Amino acid sequence: MRQKAVVLASGGMDSCVSATIASKTYDLAMLHVQYGQRTQERELKAFRDIAAHLGAQHTLVTNLDHLAKIGGSSLTDDSMEVTEADLEAVDIPTSYVPFRNAHLLAIATSWAEVLGAVRIFFGAVEEDSSGYPDCRRSFVEAYNSLIEAGTKPETHIQVETPLIELSKEAIVKKGIELDAPLHLTWSCYAAVDEACGHCDSCALRLRGFYRAGHQDPVTYAPGTDRTRYR
Repeated sequence: MRQKAVVLASGGMDSCVSATIASKTYDLAMLHVQYGQRTQERELKAFRDIAAHLGAQHTLVTNLDHLAKIGGSSLTDDSMEVTEADLEAVDIPTSYVPFRNAHLLAIATSWAEVLGAVRIFFGAVEEDSSGYPDCRRSFVEAYNSLIEAGTKPETHIQVETPLIELSKEAIVKKGIELDAPLHLTWSCYAAVDEACGHCDSCALRLRGFYRAGHQDPVTYAPGTDRTRYR
């Protein structure tokens, strides 16, 4: 009998590949959290499609509406513009949702403890990402210590980040190698019908597919130059 793993799944490419990796070893309990982001309904569709494709035994959709009320991010505050992609920038972009991943992992930990799951899969990427501080290895290591300190003595849950050291190019290649359902994913921060092609997330994704030598199966807005971010 296989053990269970909770997978934090946004509906994006990184969490999709992480979920696919987890599915090779564990029975999946897939978790999706809405927090007032601009594209939350489109992300929810992607999550449901991916969970069905991977045969998740459990799914949970919940929300953190207080993150939208707190604000401070262009993903949740319509008065802030989503930052145009600048893959050479060193500053944290406006799309960063303050301390979001701590909230997501707290929900995942609670659910994992109830289910008796032994792993939480989290698609954090440190090297080739937008520079979010809550995607760093040091953050994940600290959170694992927090889980150990804050759960029952018989509970042993570890957060796994199988992609944390990979570039987007390597993630694309890994996803294709594992036959992950990349065609079902949604990464765009700004649009819901066709990916905008110029937000930070679209740029990272386009560069990843270009460098991996594969065509991104997602539809982009007319006029999008898929080779712009090399």
